[in-house]
This record gives sequence, C-alpha cells and structure tokens, in this order.
Amino acid sequence: MKRDDTIEVVLRGKTDNRVLSVAPNQSVYEAIEKMAVEGVGALLVISENQLVGILSERDYARKVILKGRSSKETQVRAIMTSPVIYVSRHNTVDECLAMMTKHHFRHLPVVDGSAVFGVVSIGDLVKWIISGQAQTIQELEEYISGKYPG
Repeated sequence: MKRDDTIEVVLRGKTDNRVLSVAPNQSVYEAIEKMAVEGVGALLVISENQLVGILSERDYARKVILKGRSSKETQVRAIMTSPVIYVSRHNTVDECLAMMTKHHFRHLPVVDGSAVFGVVSIGDLVKWIISGQAQTIQELEEYISGKYPG
C-alpha cells in the first residue's frame, strides 16, 4: 500500500466498487436523492454508455442552491461538471492525489478505453496511504523488537 501503487490495485481493495450514475436528463432532485440513499458525494453522468459529466454536492450547492434554481425542475446536464477529468487504471495514487489537489475536486473517475472502471475519492486514497503507513510502522516495530523474520 504505497503511493506508487496503481489505481487498479486501490479499486480492487475497495469493499464497494459500484459505478453509481445518473442520466443527463434526470432532475437534480433525483440525483441528490440517489446520493443521499447511497451515501456518496458525487455521481457520474452517463449517456449512451459514455461518461459525459460528473455531478457533485458542490455542483448542487453552487449551481442550484446559491442561484435560486429548483432542483426538481433543473436537469443534471445544466449543472454537471463537463468535460470530466479522469484517470486510467494505470495511474498511481500519487498522480491521482496531485490531480485532485490541483483541480480542487474529491472524486475521480477511472476510465479504461471508453468504459468506466470505477471512481476513487480523496477518502479512498487517504485510507490507502494511511494503511500503508500502518503496515510500515508494524514492520518497524517487529524489526526493533526482534520479531521481524530475517
């Protein structure tokens, strides 16, 4: 569990790697309702099996609430972020963290060819790094106490 591990490895380690999505013509209300039910902060926007956007709670707050729009009357396409910045399964944890930091977002789609392979969140990546650090600490403690195989 290192920073140079690929996102493919991170996705395999997730307990739930479902790709949650909405269509661009759905209402923002339906999308927010789905986010609440699923306990997520973003949904991919997929049309005809193609990734066309991403909708986050931030999009909702800034483009619906603050502008006085109706979430039941506004379509997802009107507020989604598009084009979408995404990564491949072969990008590293470090590369993804750098992208997320640079562009100020918390969810990053993973695309393989034209197919969506998954989504990683900043939380997924932080957990990955912390888990790797815990493993290193344990190995060092075992080495210091003489329990380390070698």
